Amino acid sequence: MTCRLNNTLSQIGLQTQTWKGPDGSTALLLPHGGRILGLFAPASEKNFFWTNPALKSTDSARALFQSTSWHNSGGDRTWLSPEIDFFLPEFPKLTPYVQARQFDPGNYKLNFTGDNFVLKNEFEFALCRSKRTVTIEISKSLWPALNPLRDRSLRDIAYAGFALHTELTVENGHRDPAFVGIWNLLQLPHRGELLVPTFSRSPQVTYFGTIAENDLTITDHLVRYDMNAKGKQKIGFPPECITGRAGYLCRGEVESSLVIRTFTVDPSGQYLDVPWRETGSTACALQACNPRSRWACGPVYASG
Repeated sequence: MTCRLNNTLSQIGLQTQTWKGPDGSTALLLPHGGRILGLFAPASEKNFFWTNPALKSTDSARALFQSTSWHNSGGDRTWLSPEIDFFLPEFPKLTPYVQARQFDPGNYKLNFTGDNFVLKNEFEFALCRSKRTVTIEISKSLWPALNPLRDRSLRDIAYAGFALHTELTVENGHRDPAFVGIWNLLQLPHRGELLVPTFSRSPQVTYFGTIAENDLTITDHLVRYDMNAKGKQKIGFPPECITGRAGYLCRGEVESSLVIRTFTVDPSGQYLDVPWRETGSTACALQACNPRSRWACGPVYASG
């Protein structure tokens, strides 16, 4: 899969870079959009992440990247919050929803710092509500993340991993601060189950859509969310309840995959993303979005 993605993207003139960890883990970087497009275990062609079906052929990939529509190639991407300041230019109207091209795909530059790759994007943006122009820099670097179970005999389980360090710098030129937050958003194959360990029974914040009762189970120390419904839904969980880890389990007839993301949670921190119609409500540190549309993916959001 790494080779196929590389070949397809190179044939349409897009630069990629392959990152390899000391344990043989392989990640495919695409500066266009600042994406970590794929993650592969040693000697495996199976991608743990979702990628746009358009990347399966040169013609459809070229059509996607030459179009004026949003170039959502897939994989791990960086998002900004609050969404109402970056994606709703006519707020309080909730349409249109626009993916600002300044940061996606942006103009990411790929640099090398020692043995690490760094993706960096700098741009100016006028916030939708205040109309104040801010200068934003996003920097993403990859580091090794060895198998935490490497000392155990688990020969039938393949592992791949990386650590992602994301930095956000905001300059606004005003006396009052501009509140901007960053999300690391992971797009994963559909028909999986999200597993979120919690310190206590967590309240659920619904951002949009309706969650079927049998798709969501919340117990004292675990949230299970079956991300297989049609339509579009997004839910979130506040920082005081979650532990800083989430897993996404995809069960298959022959083999299954489990993607685990670990992230830092600050219960006293200021999280910014709230439901669009409830701007005074509590923001969440973890979100899960289930969009069953032509972008057929089940992304898991985690705060950076």
